[in-house]
Amino acid sequence: MVGQPDATSMHDRLTLQPSAAVAERLVPLDRARTFITLSVVLYHSAINYTYFGQGGDRMHWLGFDLVALFNDSYFMSCMFFVSGLFVPASLARRGASDYVWRRALRLGVPYIVSIFFIMPIAYYRYYVAEDQFTTVWRRMISEGPWPSGSAWFLGVLLIFDLVAVLVWLVAPRAIGKLGSLAEVLQRRPLAGFLVFLLIANAAYLPPHLWFGDGVWFMPGHFPLPLQASRALLYPVFFIAGVAVGAAGLTTGPFAAQGALVQRWPVWFGLSYACYGMILFLAYAHHNWIADFDSPPLWWRTAYGMAVASFCASMAFGVPTFFVRWAKAPLTLMDRMQPSAYGIYLLHFLPLLWLQYLVFDPAWPAAVKFAIVLVGTLLVSWLAAALLRRIPIVARII
Repeated sequence: MVGQPDATSMHDRLTLQPSAAVAERLVPLDRARTFITLSVVLYHSAINYTYFGQGGDRMHWLGFDLVALFNDSYFMSCMFFVSGLFVPASLARRGASDYVWRRALRLGVPYIVSIFFIMPIAYYRYYVAEDQFTTVWRRMISEGPWPSGSAWFLGVLLIFDLVAVLVWLVAPRAIGKLGSLAEVLQRRPLAGFLVFLLIANAAYLPPHLWFGDGVWFMPGHFPLPLQASRALLYPVFFIAGVAVGAAGLTTGPFAAQGALVQRWPVWFGLSYACYGMILFLAYAHHNWIADFDSPPLWWRTAYGMAVASFCASMAFGVPTFFVRWAKAPLTLMDRMQPSAYGIYLLHFLPLLWLQYLVFDPAWPAAVKFAIVLVGTLLVSWLAAALLRRIPIVARII
């Protein structure tokens, strides 16, 4: 087990603003995580009714393609960014050994439960007319395909957290130096954002151009997939979150009255401009590119830059929006927040079975989507709330 640094070396290991290590919850960032969770559920509810995505239902609506494209282009990179924000304060407050234990409990246990139980039950709806569940489960575990659903994020995030602990122990001042670099966002937010934008593009473009967006890294058939084109983007966004968190969660770049937060309309304006470019390039791909399967280099480069820039803009836009409007009455979101993690973990179960139940009727795509979305949210929210009444489960989710 990794050792915990003694109190006298704490300052050397991580230089933080005093308010960065506070233990109380930060409501705006909780709202940001809940919002991203809702984006994930919205995406998975819509994807089955798209024309150009992974839609499996015969009923489609082009509007769901726009919804799916918007969410898929940003939400996981933004989730890694927000997750990184809390790493420095947690390490400083808990130390390495306690931090590793808590992350293993909060990420590792749900990941194991998800891949061995939640996902097999969810995906059994594809085999319900063919084999018994135990037969499907054994074949899934031993031969594959072994779906991870949304649990892949937990496994990758746990790896990132363990690397952060290793850096904290081996290079004690590294995270503090990242925080010093992030402080430029307080003084010159536009210049700091431009640097982040360049880094995001440098991380995404090479693998995007080399692999395309359809290749996934997979260790055998073990359910820990990672989209090849985003293999560098996700760690870069996580590190960026760590850097901003090290500068101080309440007094650093995300300070409520700071220049970065006050410019939240700029980040959203940039994000929607980038999304508009994504849509334009998608339209060009379907209507003007002669070889649909092999678009030219200029198109792939432009599309990659638009996606990376969209991710960067949303990573600033989502947290700063909720910090700026921290006092806004968002009652429903605040009530959902304690169960948001549980919703993320459980939503594939009702989602896939509801899609199965509404598959045969010739209802409009919007009706099917509404049933799936509302049903998925209600069932997963209720299940998460009930599970959280069990003390040991409440400690994890």
